[in-house]
Amino acid sequence: MSETPAIIQFDDFLKLDLRVATVLQAEPHPAADKLLVLQVDLGTEQRQIIAGIRGYYEPAALVGKQIIVVANLAPRKMRGLDSNGMLLAATSPDHTQVILLTTERPIAAGARVS
Repeated sequence: MSETPAIIQFDDFLKLDLRVATVLQAEPHPAADKLLVLQVDLGTEQRQIIAGIRGYYEPAALVGKQIIVVANLAPRKMRGLDSNGMLLAATSPDHTQVILLTTERPIAAGARVS
């Protein structure tokens, strides 16, 4: 049984910088079976994001896809590689499905999500 997340104030939500990112490259992490290494375009810059979606998505199928990322998350090392953001995805309760949050239609990389 999972705990109910804490209620946050609107000002806390405003601290998140959610952006549209276009996946430029995707490849398996060389030192982790569950991770993919993504190179994404955020409009004004390119970043590397490490994500635990390897068992759910083929890397080639992600190239060109627009995803939603938390752009202002502090960098974190994941199995020796830097991750500079976090993609958003929905996960089924039994973890058999992971579905990336994407845009309904194409929009400029870096567009704000609110």
